[in-house]
Order: sequence, then structure tokens, then C-alpha cells
Amino acid sequence: MKEQELGALLDALEAELRRLDCWEASPPPADALASPLPFAHDCLTFTQWLQWLFLPRLRTLLASGVRLPARSGIAPMAEVSLADSGLDAAALVALLRRIDGLLEGDATGQ
Repeated sequence: MKEQELGALLDALEAELRRLDCWEASPPPADALASPLPFAHDCLTFTQWLQWLFLPRLRTLLASGVRLPARSGIAPMAEVSLADSGLDAAALVALLRRIDGLLEGDATGQ
């Protein structure tokens, strides 16, 4: 089932953020989370955006049973955002690519 697979991928994404030591215990200020810019790039790092906005929003959609987005496109943004981060982000990008593929109807994430 697509929803179960997405839930597992979101859990794996959280685990990978933790493994990379990018998981934060305290949220950023509320105004940073309310940024109107894409990926809140004016206030948050990409990994903060994943933790504080992307993961909660997708988990809320899963829990509510509403229709999931048909497009994601997060993996290309991750590649650009994390290119100079010094992180070994290959596994993180691969997970995001799988999430993109699942949402777009290609369960392989290719």
C-alpha cells in the first residue's frame, strides 16, 4: 500500500537526518517556520526544512487520509542544497528520490 510505504520512507528519512546529526531537539522560531519563500530558504537550512516542515506535513496528510500530492520534486532541491554542505548526503538524496517517485506513481523512485 502506497501510504504504508510512504510512512516507512518518512521514518527512514528521519533516521537518516539523525544519523547525519542534522536532527534538532528544539524547533526554530515560529517566524522561521512561517516563511513564505520556497523551502523557507531565507530562514532555515534544507535539513531544518525537512525536519520541521516537510516531514510533519506529509505525516499529517497520511494521518488524515487525504489525497497525497501527485508531485514532489524534493530530491533535485536536496542535491543543490546539500552539494556544499560537507554532509555525506547520498543516502538522504536517495530516500528523497524514492519519496518523489512514490508520490509521482513510480514506486521504484527512478
